[in-house]
Amino acid sequence: MSTWGERVNPVVRDMPPSGIRKFFDLAAEMTGVISLGVGEPDFVTPWRIREACIYSLEKGYTMYTSNQGLKELRDEIARYLNQAFQLRYDPHGEILITVGVSEALDLALRALVAPGDEVLIPEPTYVSYIPCTVLAGGVPVPLPTRMEDNFRINAGQVEKAVTPQSKVLLLAYPNNPTGAVLPRTELENIAAVAKAHDLVVISDEIYAQLTYEGEHVSIARLPGMRDRTIVLQGFSKAFAMTGWRLGYAAGNKAFIDAMNKIHQYTMLCAPITAQTAALEALKNGLKEMRQMVGQYNHRRRLVMNAFREMDLPCSEPGGAFYAFPRITDTGLSSEEFSERLLFEEKVAVVPGTAFGPSGEGFIRCSYAASVSNLVEALKRMTGFVKRVRLKKKASRPLPADRDREAVPHKG
Repeated sequence: MSTWGERVNPVVRDMPPSGIRKFFDLAAEMTGVISLGVGEPDFVTPWRIREACIYSLEKGYTMYTSNQGLKELRDEIARYLNQAFQLRYDPHGEILITVGVSEALDLALRALVAPGDEVLIPEPTYVSYIPCTVLAGGVPVPLPTRMEDNFRINAGQVEKAVTPQSKVLLLAYPNNPTGAVLPRTELENIAAVAKAHDLVVISDEIYAQLTYEGEHVSIARLPGMRDRTIVLQGFSKAFAMTGWRLGYAAGNKAFIDAMNKIHQYTMLCAPITAQTAALEALKNGLKEMRQMVGQYNHRRRLVMNAFREMDLPCSEPGGAFYAFPRITDTGLSSEEFSERLLFEEKVAVVPGTAFGPSGEGFIRCSYAASVSNLVEALKRMTGFVKRVRLKKKASRPLPADRDREAVPHKG
């Protein structure tokens, strides 16, 4: 008789757990830990948004909505995408409200990918992209990026990776974990490759509002890209609404209809309370959102200055709220560095390997934590890095000539 574990779908059984959650769970069991691990804003959802939710409950709004979501919210999303990003979608057939952007990603992959189809994924990559591709029956094709290139994918890499089985290019800029952004010129080059090889683009733009220099440009905005791109957006990061679990997808009607078929058999609809709160966020919460983004930018500078003082090389994050410093000169692997920092200094970060093999030698630090926690965490990290480097230096063997000088001469 087989064991219970042997009866589990082997694709699921062999799938590794999230590298982010591993360190989050470890930190949760300890006292006095400052977490720079999970991408969780330290801000509470603004009061006006919470109040709108409370009022909706008082009025008895506790029922299902349509599968696509509240019409008023889809209308408001269409207006917002047009005003903020110059993206135009019909709210009646080209926008789908989902349970977080995580569901939107899963739906997009399952709607597009048939068994054996390849999905091109820049790496380091957010932890769910490769597992969700595998669960959809697709074949993930990582495209490694380098710090020397500011972790930006380029059209040449995409072109080189394309095969007859390639179907989807999954972009995520501003990027988690690196904070990288793609300039319009490179997006135009990538768009040309996508059109030449008939690729569909899934563009995860959950951090679009958290762009610190210049404007965020969606690849869907470029000529010929609107109908071959599914844009994923949401409320978790910019509006501090992580626990509300609300996102949305925008794209041509054929894609959205396919995603909605899966959505109606799995989630049915997103919670009406969260949708009501999101409607208030878009109507009246943009001022608070911009204030929070300003705070993140201040914290970004604080973190980057600290890494420079520690002499930890770090590509300038142009968006999101993560920094991805290189820690190779400490002599520790990403996993060793993260574990020792947690147990010795009670600071939680995520090893770069959680985001793919090209993340080795790096750690991800979220600067969504409060300023006071950031200052203390960076102070502890500074002491840890100094101590590790001193120990590494002390353990180095002396050069051969110095060894000879240290040994007394016997005539």
